[in-house]
Amino acid sequence: MFKSAQEAVRYIKENNIVNVDLKACDLFGKWRHLTTPARYVSEEVLTEGFGFDGSSYGFRAVDKSDMILVPDLSTAFVDPFWEQPTLSFICNIHEIDGDEPRFEQDPRYVCDKAEESLKKLGLGEELLLGPEFEFYLFDEVSFGDSMNAASYCIESRQAHWSTNSVEKGNAGFPMPLKGGYHGEQPADRFASFRSELCEELFNMGIGVKYHHHEVGGPGQVEIETEFYTPRSMADKTMQIKYATRNFALENGLSATFMPKPMFGAPGSGFHVHFKLMKNGKPVFSDPKGYAGMSKTAMQFMTGILVHSRALSAFANPSTNSYKRLVPGYEAPVSIVMATSNRSAAIRIPGYVKAPDDKRFEYRAGDCTANPYLMFAAMVMAGIDGVRNKMDPQKCNVGPIEGNIFDLTEAERAKIGALPRNLLEAIEALEADNEFLKYGDVFTDGLIKTWIKRKRDEEAMPVMLRPHPYEFQLSYGC
Repeated sequence: MFKSAQEAVRYIKENNIVNVDLKACDLFGKWRHLTTPARYVSEEVLTEGFGFDGSSYGFRAVDKSDMILVPDLSTAFVDPFWEQPTLSFICNIHEIDGDEPRFEQDPRYVCDKAEESLKKLGLGEELLLGPEFEFYLFDEVSFGDSMNAASYCIESRQAHWSTNSVEKGNAGFPMPLKGGYHGEQPADRFASFRSELCEELFNMGIGVKYHHHEVGGPGQVEIETEFYTPRSMADKTMQIKYATRNFALENGLSATFMPKPMFGAPGSGFHVHFKLMKNGKPVFSDPKGYAGMSKTAMQFMTGILVHSRALSAFANPSTNSYKRLVPGYEAPVSIVMATSNRSAAIRIPGYVKAPDDKRFEYRAGDCTANPYLMFAAMVMAGIDGVRNKMDPQKCNVGPIEGNIFDLTEAERAKIGALPRNLLEAIEALEADNEFLKYGDVFTDGLIKTWIKRKRDEEAMPVMLRPHPYEFQLSYGC
């Protein structure tokens, strides 16, 4: 939005901005924010930044925790979720030493370094990502966990189970279970909500291609954006999740990007489309190649698939991720590429004919990911595939034809599978992470911190807790 601090300060004064809000992503994908009265903001303040406690972000030990938030002026947007006029900036994280360099574990910086590695190799100037955001909208959600109880409860007026309730009913127009894809009004009671949300996103600088109801009957919807570069798309991913949750609350709803909030209902994925441009021309396009894809595209996809088990630690970093990634459903677990095949981890859209739009889609990820680290890791895996001239057939990652689940057991056994749980994903990352460190994009420190947090504070605590269904299975044994 701004090219200089002077321009930003002038805008603040001319538009009677009351608050300036500084947002930064911690290591594990959560936005933190610091607010300062706009009257305090000067060119010097915007340039020098604000000190903060890096230990609370998961970056530093307590005895060396001083760090600096420096706003990226180009990311400014008028924040619609404040009562007073508020201008928000997304920040970079800097060290306090010497000339105050950027912090090597700042997720934004990791993503910047991945983009720079791609350019240095001469593969292309502009890698473009276009995600599909799937999420659920519920009317009420409650949950609890203690030594003697564990529970959650979801209410959705749109759901099939609400036809028998006058108070919370759907007037006889439920969205069918697993039958919501492109569902029409009045069963689709969120059409206007999505349209209004998309207007908010446009005002925040985010282009939306379309939106619709998704398969999940109890309120699953999807928004697909325009294409942006990895770090810019990660910024916009954080904005989209922020805007969706806050706009839902303003409308008496609860929005969740949780991969699998309900048993027996479709999970929510984070499908990401990739295309690469060089000198204004599509690098991934070759009319003579498989499905119109170039040799570089095949190598890039192969790199992602070869490293996909390790990538899962970043693309599917929650225990809940693996409630969605189970065999036999639309969510892909098979480490292969294919055309028009939604059961493969990488799908090449068959309906895309124009060379400039040639792309592939990675379908396994979900929105519990830190988008900066997920996108950076996938870029590095693709780079590794190109650098090592990986061949998909030699690496046994396809391409294949037909439905994977229609193959014989022997044929299916030859295809690799994504991890079955978060611990498997962490073990895969421990065994396969050198590709991430090429060009010093990811550091040993970041990888070790990620593994420790995910294993000790997420995977193990969930494993140690009895599940309510276990009482049904085992209580009377």
